[in-house]
Amino acid sequence: MKYPITYILVASFALSINTANAKQWWESGMQSRQTHSDFGGVGLMQTPTARMDNDGEFSFTYYDNEEYRRMALNLQLFPWLETTIRYNDIRTRLFSSDPDFSNDQTYKDRGVDIKARLLEESYWVPELSVGFRDMAGTGKFAGEFIAASKRVGAFDFTLGMGWGYLGKNGNISNPFCDISDTFCERDAGFSGTGGSFEVDKWFRGDAAIFGGVEYQTPWPELILKLEYDSNNYLNEPALVDVEQSSPWNIGADYAISDGVQLKLSYERGNTLMFGFTLRTNFMTLGQLKPHKPKVAPEPPAQRSIDEFTDEEAATKVRSELWEESGTYVTRMQLTDDNQTLQLYGRQARYRDHEEGTDRAARVLINQTPEQVKVFEFIDTSGNMQLASTRVDRGEFRVAVERRKFDSEIESSYTRVDPNLNDWHNTEPFYEPESALTWPSFKLTPVVEQSFGNPETFYMYQLKLLGRSSFKLADNTYIRATFGANLLTNFDEFNFNVDSQDSELPRVRTYIREYVQQSDIWLRDLQISHMEQISNDWYASIYGGYLERMFGGVGGEVLYRPFDKNYAIGVDINAVKQRSFESHLGFRDYETITGHVTGYWKPEFLPDTLLRVSAGRFLAKDNGVQVAFEHKFDSGMIVGAYAAKTNVSAEEYGEGSFTKGFYISIPFDLMIMGNTTGRGSVGWSPLTRDGGQMLHRSTSLYHSTESRNPFY
Repeated sequence: MKYPITYILVASFALSINTANAKQWWESGMQSRQTHSDFGGVGLMQTPTARMDNDGEFSFTYYDNEEYRRMALNLQLFPWLETTIRYNDIRTRLFSSDPDFSNDQTYKDRGVDIKARLLEESYWVPELSVGFRDMAGTGKFAGEFIAASKRVGAFDFTLGMGWGYLGKNGNISNPFCDISDTFCERDAGFSGTGGSFEVDKWFRGDAAIFGGVEYQTPWPELILKLEYDSNNYLNEPALVDVEQSSPWNIGADYAISDGVQLKLSYERGNTLMFGFTLRTNFMTLGQLKPHKPKVAPEPPAQRSIDEFTDEEAATKVRSELWEESGTYVTRMQLTDDNQTLQLYGRQARYRDHEEGTDRAARVLINQTPEQVKVFEFIDTSGNMQLASTRVDRGEFRVAVERRKFDSEIESSYTRVDPNLNDWHNTEPFYEPESALTWPSFKLTPVVEQSFGNPETFYMYQLKLLGRSSFKLADNTYIRATFGANLLTNFDEFNFNVDSQDSELPRVRTYIREYVQQSDIWLRDLQISHMEQISNDWYASIYGGYLERMFGGVGGEVLYRPFDKNYAIGVDINAVKQRSFESHLGFRDYETITGHVTGYWKPEFLPDTLLRVSAGRFLAKDNGVQVAFEHKFDSGMIVGAYAAKTNVSAEEYGEGSFTKGFYISIPFDLMIMGNTTGRGSVGWSPLTRDGGQMLHRSTSLYHSTESRNPFY
């Protein structure tokens, strides 16, 4: 089988060079699309390249051969940083020797990779990147590399050096041995229970040179690959003999469409491999929506201030603002000179705040007397005043009517910190009565999922969540969430912490008991009150069933200055573990948990939020959780978190410390209409009891989003 495949690929290569278009492709120095390796990141087949995908590129890669089946999610987080989450299905091994525990499921190994670009390609200089494979797993496929890539016409050449799994054939001495003898040896296996960063092994032990070339054929859909592999396939995690007849691998990548690529390769001189990559881009992702025309500006309204402030007229304006712009107004008032119209409320339809402001200002420019020179929209949460957008009527009309060539609508907007005294010192001419109403209610289907479990690789629960909210007074609400199970296989979960030697209280590993309790359950039922202490200070108190596993009382204080890239909050909670044997009861376990949390949006990482929480966790362990979120142009947010406490890796158990990843998805990317709502999909490698935080349904940071918008 070896030679026919080789001849076919070589013949295709030669044929493509001799086509009439080859010279054009060569001279153009065409930037070919990036292809992915067997491991999921941008690369050749078994080895990486220095290349990066387009910013925001998100892909799923599946690759299959006799010993391994690989499934990888790859995200180009920044133009210079590639991240990969991967499962290696080792088909020659069982998950465990106990069929009652893991049935006949094959062994699954988790891995996390990163690759960072050090130098960007220029005319003379190649692209240079450094990377880490399986950097926080069991170390079965762990390796480090430095790679350089240079494109010449339709050819893209790569030369690199690898360590660990990427340096097994040891065809070159480790250059770091000249720095220190500690780099000459690399310990086998992994420390603790896996999941830790094995820094003391990086760039140590045997090293090997790898390299290859990609050729972009004159057919844009087809890319051919040739690779020299740096692995000798001895002592493989498959625990079987893996024969390597040749270190040379050849392959082809064919794009069916922009989002689907097929892969075929012949590797080790004896193994046929195949796979595919599905891809999209979080920067450009969007949803086609019916165009809703904006209100066209009309001649100035010939009405007096008294006519405008009439209750019937004001009610009409409020209704039109909601209909045309999604602006929900709770109060309207005029300054003493009648030149500034102040509207309190919130934008409840458009994620793009400027879109909502534009549409609302068009309504007001047609409805208000010319005497009103400024429209001021004050974003509120209850009666908390968070941010103010002032629209200069004159500049806005000039821009809308395009009276000046260089005028822009955005230049008529000014964002300021609200003056809290305006609320108290000015009499509103319109303020709907705040009367008790029936609670709001909505149903949402939710999929909860878990990957890599011993019982079965994929666990799921399709459930229906009913959310209800009841306003008792300004900033005081009762909120509840009910759940109903539609379809699940979580009942197969049989991990039993009681059989393990663990000194930690069970705060999350009772998940099986909670899931199996009933097909209908009360997730949370909470009364909460928020208050604005001053312009920059906010506070809240709350109590009830705070989440599925814990109930109690708590409070939070937040300092969040206007339009600053930082904030700091403190929360403290007295909680008790809820019963999984009854819907409303409690167990004996109780604790005090709380954290000091800092929020920071660094200028050197655009559209990024860092959150650091230090304090006491649910299992009475003390430590720090660090969370990272990055937002793309489409509104998609990718986040990761990790918690490290005074619990040792051995006490924590498999995984060594708590970590996870999630994607937050704007609902308006999935529907034809506009909405500010979001949903999320999370992934946690393992559920253990250390480093677990209380899942509070509301937080002051999210409730004060308008102070410095991120979401």
